[in-house]
Amino acid sequence: MKFWQVVPWMETGQLMEVARFAEEVGFYGVMNADHAVYPETVTAPYPYSPDGKAPMSPDWEYPDAWVTIAAMAAVTKRLKFSTTVYVLPLRNVFEVAKATGTLAIISQNRFILGAGLGWMKDEFDIYGVKFEDRGARTSEMIEILRKFWAGGMVEHHGKFFDFPRLQIAPAPDQTVPVFLSGASAPALKRTARLADGWIGPGNTPESASDVLKTLKSLRKEFGRDHLPFETVIGLSTPPDLDTFKRLHEEGMTASVSYPFYFSLGLKSSIDDKK
Repeated sequence: MKFWQVVPWMETGQLMEVARFAEEVGFYGVMNADHAVYPETVTAPYPYSPDGKAPMSPDWEYPDAWVTIAAMAAVTKRLKFSTTVYVLPLRNVFEVAKATGTLAIISQNRFILGAGLGWMKDEFDIYGVKFEDRGARTSEMIEILRKFWAGGMVEHHGKFFDFPRLQIAPAPDQTVPVFLSGASAPALKRTARLADGWIGPGNTPESASDVLKTLKSLRKEFGRDHLPFETVIGLSTPPDLDTFKRLHEEGMTASVSYPFYFSLGLKSSIDDKK
């Protein structure tokens, strides 16, 4: 079983030291988080709380995902890095291709693109991107990104993106793994059809077991059950070795150590985090 340290909302200036320490004590990787902007007033319901209210506020830190991963990769040698999760359909596909391809190179292929559709419609409205199209837009973007990561001249003629032959260089020497999130039926189908892994939003052992069974069935249906596949699942119950063993047998490959906010609050020292 692999373990990731999740680092949303913590002090940006401490990220490099936290990454060094995570590598020292044996974590598999570090995951940061993403919001492009955070409006003063959010009208969209938050899908992961009973009352629909997000726990975050505009002053909670969301440093640039790519800059911080590059900085953490520069001070480590073994750790993997991912996003949990990058709001992919909100962004420009060419900029994402250039940034992620570069990250794969400078991290020596330790970067994984953890992507999601996003829940905050307000954010999409501000960017001028149609919220209702985010699922189909994400699928098309993954197709395009993999073309760019393969290198050479690329062209694409789709519903959301249409461009002539062009090239983004340098390209990584291997494709960037893509992990997707989302627990709805369409999201799990998209993950099974397109992704190299799944990132859970925080699951009970029972719901994790159900998702693992669903993904296994769907991946077989799409003819992808022979390919490597990771499942990164944060459990909402206290850590328990027997539970980890059982879920590992069912296909769970990794879990997470939750953000420091939950045990230490928004502000804490490096020594407290260690």
